[in-house]
Amino acid sequence: MDILKAGAASAQIDYDRSMVIGGGILPRYASAEEGKLRASAVIIEGNVKVCIVSCDVLALKKDFVDDVCSEIERKNGIPFENILICATHTHHAPTTITIHGYEKDDRFLKNVKKSILSAVEMAEERMDEATMNFWLGIESTVGQNSRLLLSDNTIYWCGPRDDAIRPTAPFDPDLPVITFKRKSGKVEALLFNHSTHNIGTRIPDACSPGFYGLAAQELERELGGIAIFLPGASGSTHNLELSADEMAIRIKNAVREALSESQPRTIRRIASVKCEFEYQVRRFNEKKEDDAVTYYCNKRLENPKPVIEVFRKMRRELSRYQGEKRKTWIHIILLGDIALVGVPGELFTKLGIKIKRLSPFRYTYIIELANDWIGYIPDWEAYDLGGYQVWTGFHSYVERGTGEAIVNRTVEILSDLYSQK
Repeated sequence: MDILKAGAASAQIDYDRSMVIGGGILPRYASAEEGKLRASAVIIEGNVKVCIVSCDVLALKKDFVDDVCSEIERKNGIPFENILICATHTHHAPTTITIHGYEKDDRFLKNVKKSILSAVEMAEERMDEATMNFWLGIESTVGQNSRLLLSDNTIYWCGPRDDAIRPTAPFDPDLPVITFKRKSGKVEALLFNHSTHNIGTRIPDACSPGFYGLAAQELERELGGIAIFLPGASGSTHNLELSADEMAIRIKNAVREALSESQPRTIRRIASVKCEFEYQVRRFNEKKEDDAVTYYCNKRLENPKPVIEVFRKMRRELSRYQGEKRKTWIHIILLGDIALVGVPGELFTKLGIKIKRLSPFRYTYIIELANDWIGYIPDWEAYDLGGYQVWTGFHSYVERGTGEAIVNRTVEILSDLYSQK
């Protein structure tokens, strides 16, 4: 293979406090700031050139990402199919999507686009010969399967959970860490991946990159280079116990430990495959959906009526799209024997683990919220269990079986790539 090169950079995303913060059910606003909202990019070049961008926002839709990828291709010559753009899923930044009780903020989206293009441009200018190191770290205490079975046979979302019986699915503790270093030995880029919802701030009501973003920026100040968080399959995984400060500390410690064990990797091949994937908007029974939401909210929430109405409004708007077929992306980037799998929504952890186990590549990791956002992507059994993540709304509208179809198509692509080696 040609000499390995890498370059990385970040650009701050501007915002103001008049912008609605995404991630809740009802509109809310920031009254403080912590850390920075950033678009962070790494460009890796060997036999081909690929670009990975991570943005401190809740999610990004396909039309927006496709437009940005096309502009990067025009300006920087990186092929459209070799560009992966994901969101870190912070619940503490202005909203980039229409969900629940508020609409996307086009002003903020313009700022996000500007920052992505700036980060890629600066990363391109920093391209230089590099080496790659890797280690599979572990962090098993930050997060847990949050879909707890409750005594009334419902699935926990929020409110009291003193009657919780057991978790209903697994948790993934994998924390892979990839570093690119210059000839001098200085870190150019540090990428780490973990599978828990990025919810949690040190300062109440702060605009924030979330605990993962705070950890990344603090590691960056300590180690140099650009630290980039890539979200794993966390659709069914949240933190239920720890403070944001404690989570950031534990993530930083796990990354440092992985770095202490990190080994050089020989990269004989870089590959990128971005494939269209067709899915369908689910058909739903309005009464059944309303009964599930109403029962849970009336029992568990202090002020249930506004929340119930938000879900009713979303279903009214979705009803005309039932059965509609849509297209999204599955994206795989291969760095030697490490496969990064980009999926377009909040993939349930059980499905992410299944991809890892079925992949012919020993080191396979999920990057969710990549190149699109199609809401939660539950596994088959989750639809029977119910709960917020499968209640129909803008946050959850794909038909049952979509997750398994994504797994099957992803494994086919991985198998094709493996057979070519």
